[in-house]
Amino acid sequence: MTTFKGAAAALAALAFAALPIASAQAQDYPNRPVTMVVPFSAGGPTDTVARLIAESMSRTLGQQVVVENVGGAGGTRGAGQVAKATPDGYTILLHHIGQATAATLYRKLPYNVLTDFEEVGLVTDVPMTVIGKSTLEPKDAAELIAYVKANKDAVIYGNAGVGSASHLCGMLFMSALGTQMTTVPYQGTGPAMNDLVGGQIDLMCDQTTNTTGQIKAGKVKAYGVTTKAPVKSLPEIPTLDSAGLPGFEVAVWHGLYAPKGTPKAEIDKLNAALVAALQDPKVISRFADLGTEPVALERATPEVHQKFLEAEVAKWKPVIQQAGVFAD
Repeated sequence: MTTFKGAAAALAALAFAALPIASAQAQDYPNRPVTMVVPFSAGGPTDTVARLIAESMSRTLGQQVVVENVGGAGGTRGAGQVAKATPDGYTILLHHIGQATAATLYRKLPYNVLTDFEEVGLVTDVPMTVIGKSTLEPKDAAELIAYVKANKDAVIYGNAGVGSASHLCGMLFMSALGTQMTTVPYQGTGPAMNDLVGGQIDLMCDQTTNTTGQIKAGKVKAYGVTTKAPVKSLPEIPTLDSAGLPGFEVAVWHGLYAPKGTPKAEIDKLNAALVAALQDPKVISRFADLGTEPVALERATPEVHQKFLEAEVAKWKPVIQQAGVFAD
């Protein structure tokens, strides 16, 4: 007959025997490809950032980091998929500022932005540019401001969908002007840009990672950048702050996440790979071509990322509530 002490001893022995196995599994991570979910369509600005980072992280981790585009619902579909994924380090999320704004923008968000993820680290702050179709009448930012105020909802503004960075920038732009334009949401940045280049819409505000090539090719008119300082790769374009909208500033930060409960050992390895990517000359060079740069390394930690996300949720909540724009 097995005694209580005997059963307890057997359980303790089993637990002790399992420790080396768990430790070995942590040391072996990753032993298969890691999926990096991008909650937007392929070819968009966030997808561009993700693919550059994923390529570099693959070399550090010794396993391929595969980018999977899961678009829809302003980025919440892909983020929700990662929130519910197995927390083993093999499913991660590369998301932008929309991770913070979703907390207020969506009334029925199927996950909690602040409690359903482990932050890995911040990646980059991408400036935005207000651009127009090539045939748009205004020649500069001052003329554009007057033009929009005079024509109001006759001006057609396109964005990549509710919750997208271009949607958020548009809200701030119209708020600063005190004027509403006719807004046309698209299913992603690509279709919106195609229609802007084709002249079907008048204006758009999007990340330099997506607009720089079109600006330099002369396919669109650039009216201003959304940062307080000029963008190094686009030095000829004035800041909106200096061109008639004092105080106007918005940048699209990006961060890396894992599902809540992902072991610290895996988070540490992912963070180390991210930090290496942010110092990768190829990443730095390509980011510069696209009008951005990696964050300072002290900002690429899980702890700083967590505090920053909390602050961004609090910052955007009153902006969205005042605009009265919500999604179900």
